[in-house]
Amino acid sequence: MAVPTAASVRDADGYRPPTVTGLVDLLDRQVRERPYARALVVTGDRVHLSYRALGAAADDVAARLAGTGLRRGDAVGLVGANTAEFAVALLGAARAGLVAAPLDPGLPESQLSARLEALGARAALLGPAAAAVPLPVPAWPVRVNVSRAGTAEVELAPGAPAAPHVRGASGELSGQDALVLFTAGTSERAKMVPLTHTNVAASVQAICATYELGPDDATVAVMPFFHGHGLFAALLASLASGGCVLLPERGRFSAGTFWDDMRVVSATWFTAAPAIHEILLDRSEREYPGPQAPTLRFVRSSSAPLNTATQRALERTFGAPLLSAYGMTESSHQATSEPLTGRGLLKHGLVGRPTGVEVRVVDRSGRACPVDVEGEVWVHGPTVARGYLGDREGTSSTFVDGWLRTGDLGALDEDGYLSLTGRINNLINRGGEKISPEHVEDILAGCPGVAEAAVFAVPDPVYGQRVGAAVVVREGESVEAEEILRYCRDRLAAFEVPDRLELVAALPYTAKGGLDRKAVQARYAP
Repeated sequence: MAVPTAASVRDADGYRPPTVTGLVDLLDRQVRERPYARALVVTGDRVHLSYRALGAAADDVAARLAGTGLRRGDAVGLVGANTAEFAVALLGAARAGLVAAPLDPGLPESQLSARLEALGARAALLGPAAAAVPLPVPAWPVRVNVSRAGTAEVELAPGAPAAPHVRGASGELSGQDALVLFTAGTSERAKMVPLTHTNVAASVQAICATYELGPDDATVAVMPFFHGHGLFAALLASLASGGCVLLPERGRFSAGTFWDDMRVVSATWFTAAPAIHEILLDRSEREYPGPQAPTLRFVRSSSAPLNTATQRALERTFGAPLLSAYGMTESSHQATSEPLTGRGLLKHGLVGRPTGVEVRVVDRSGRACPVDVEGEVWVHGPTVARGYLGDREGTSSTFVDGWLRTGDLGALDEDGYLSLTGRINNLINRGGEKISPEHVEDILAGCPGVAEAAVFAVPDPVYGQRVGAAVVVREGESVEAEEILRYCRDRLAAFEVPDRLELVAALPYTAKGGLDRKAVQARYAP
């Protein structure tokens, strides 16, 4: 019997997203129907790892975890970059009935320890990129040796049983849970978001359906797997739909090897944060391979707003539609997206329509706003988490009758497309005038010669706050601060024009790919 290709899945009777119930059975159909198809391309030698080999390695991890004293619903940390070890450990932990909490291997020891303790993890699985630092729970290195023939041998020998008694929020977890993701922030401010297997399945199916992902698709993992963007959109959606993911050498994005990686895997799409898109665009004149580049069905942008000028420039350069998506950790990543070409209107500057969820824009009293009227964005549906672990106050203020209060400001147009205008907590109050930093940043980014910008509040004894801006000039361009301010005066209200503008070499970003506003404020506002 012939195995359906991505094209046949898309063309016959409409697209059908993969049937999965969570992380446990994410690979099952592919292992059963397409065991020798490539699932991952790994290591510097770009070795193909088949679905059969990936599934067997995950089963091996699950079997080795069975004798450690861990019980169904227990939490384990997963510290690693975008490597085969991460994928194998994640799927293996799920098959063992455990709840995995991905963590950035670049976090300092104090923050790793704080997050593991707050969670109440009973052990931590460490990938190759994880530093050998003391942790408050048993740490078990995971290694996956992939041969040139595509076989995978797992090394996981726990030297000590799981911690018998732990404090933290893990008592709120159960066997229905699949993941705990940490929101962006410091160890003191980051919140723990529990996601069930049902949340995972709904998210993966919505992403696959939005972009009609199938076995003919391939991508390069750009965003880190320890956040929802890379985890759900690149890794899990690709594996569930039978596609292929190339994991860059050392598990980190490299602009210098990106296009060669894309060519090797015959990529049909990729997803990244705007900061990565800006890097690729800035280097495109000397690095984009043009006719030798793989033919892309689409390019996706998420994790932060992408200005319209950059979006159009990327489309011209890559010869593919660039689709903006919006979501949060609390919504299992994606909540809205621009549609594929031919499946709906492309409205640049907006983040598309709801994908598998309901989106509402409400006023301060919780009433739905009319079309094109700004309010807070609320999300409801099967991808929305039940709340935060160990944070009743945060849960009660953010989750209301099944609705997620995102804290984002936006509006819905007559076609149900969402536009975002900023974060409620980011608004600058200049003498009573409320200013959206994101709006000013979008205008600044449209100025010729400007690569990116960050807008922040400057304390002021008269107005309370004034508008400050840090601007990065595009490589090879020459533009002065006064030229940028003249550009702003023609496009912004007088109170929105930056009172202070500084040209800087680079801006700080979080590991998730978003602008690190706390670091910007600390660095440039004083």
